[in-house]
Amino acid sequence: MSRFRLAWQCFIQVLFHGRLPGEAVAFLPLPEPPPPLVPPPPAGDDGQLRTEGALLLLSLFQREGRLIDFLGESLERHDDAAIGAAVRAVHRGCRKVLDEHVTLKPVMPGEEDAPVTVQGGFDPREVQLTGSTEGKPPFRGTLVHHGWRAVEVRFPTLTGAMDRRVLAPAEVRVS
Repeated sequence: MSRFRLAWQCFIQVLFHGRLPGEAVAFLPLPEPPPPLVPPPPAGDDGQLRTEGALLLLSLFQREGRLIDFLGESLERHDDAAIGAAVRAVHRGCRKVLDEHVTLKPVMPGEEDAPVTVQGGFDPREVQLTGSTEGKPPFRGTLVHHGWRAVEVRFPTLTGAMDRRVLAPAEVRVS
């Protein structure tokens, strides 16, 4: 009879209060610890991991924007209107991949074609100087391109069960 009473208490508590009574919680099994959100990268070849990451990005660009198909196509036999329509579709799909998986910000703030000053101690991997670069900083010039920095990357976890060299599966329409 005590199990029936406890079951009735559980029903009433959940129905009206959205929680179980304390004495019922004691009968619940302890939850298992959740698996880690991102498994640590396998020990081994960093070059292999970089290659797999690059192939993943390329496969995402193909899936959403058909980038490989577009780049592999000869444009000579298409008129400008057809190319423009294709570019819009490729742009839309590839932009979707970037928006979903990479957060970007400019390396150097400012509008292109605006005057800028590059102070001493700048990192040449971040700022590429062109033109007359004689003398010592600060250098004054015009911002040609603000550059891009990836501030966050969100890719799915890679599993070992798939051949990453397959960037897009073959599609077969069965009739």
